Amino acid sequence: MKNILVTGALGQIGSELTVALRKKYGADGVIASDIRKPSPSGVLSGGKFEILDVTNGPDFSRIVEQYGIDTIYHLAAILSATGEAKPELAWRVNMDGLYTVLEAARRHECAVFFPSSIAAFGPSSPKKHTPQVTIMRPETMYGITKLSGELLCDYYFRRFGVDTRSLRFPGLISYETEPGGGTTDYAVQIFIDAIVYKAYTCYLRGDTAIDMMYMPDAIRAMIDLMEADGTKLTHRNAYNLTAMSFTPEILAAEIRKYIPDFKMTYAIDRVRQAIADSWPDLMDDSAARAEWGWAHEYDLPRMTKIMIEMLAVRLQKA
Repeated sequence: MKNILVTGALGQIGSELTVALRKKYGADGVIASDIRKPSPSGVLSGGKFEILDVTNGPDFSRIVEQYGIDTIYHLAAILSATGEAKPELAWRVNMDGLYTVLEAARRHECAVFFPSSIAAFGPSSPKKHTPQVTIMRPETMYGITKLSGELLCDYYFRRFGVDTRSLRFPGLISYETEPGGGTTDYAVQIFIDAIVYKAYTCYLRGDTAIDMMYMPDAIRAMIDLMEADGTKLTHRNAYNLTAMSFTPEILAAEIRKYIPDFKMTYAIDRVRQAIADSWPDLMDDSAARAEWGWAHEYDLPRMTKIMIEMLAVRLQKA
């Protein structure tokens, strides 16, 4: 039986991953943690939860020992737009937190999942069909911490034998949680505003193409990677991962199939636009497909239909 710890469990990815892990492995074996308490009626109310600051080494080790943790999904992080506003906080949480996790994993022989990002690339990286291995010179604090995290995970694997595994996530889209300070959050907010107001003001240019993925594909990818045969993983830290690439204009056109009078205007956010311009348009994820069988299930039309249907129900209940 696995004993799993999820950090950042109240975040966009963590909340849905925790539910999926509990469904797969049983609620008793999956410990959720975050720096704040969950809602008493929230999705994480049905299992064990610990208040945890991932930069606090002694507290982290105590929880690993207390629950006999063997696998850590380390999701606690400061995201891209917030990271540019608070770079010192981003470095402390993203890098000191990862070091805390890896040290605990080294001492207690835990496997570690680390979420990297398309932000680990930079303006000098190829934007189309971005290779698995290529030049990576990120210019944001978030991207710097993600690339540094990949290298640190590789170091702990080579130097100490810690079973580290990682994915370079594209923008993630979900109806379950509110946007959390990322550059690609427009692709969630646009659905909400389309349903409620039939209008949305976008902070990126209409022709800004970015890799994207529907959250259920991302959740499945994390679990599948951690279940994969480690002897077959050549690029374990970290695999390019994608499912679709689109621009705000393309997404708006897809939404109009369901909300014909939806209108989108623009108020470009200079910081977030610069971040998006430094990222790939479309990553080459053939290494993930070859080494552990990655295959996405959701494309843009299927995702759009589900997002509109599910958000309409959720917003009506709110």
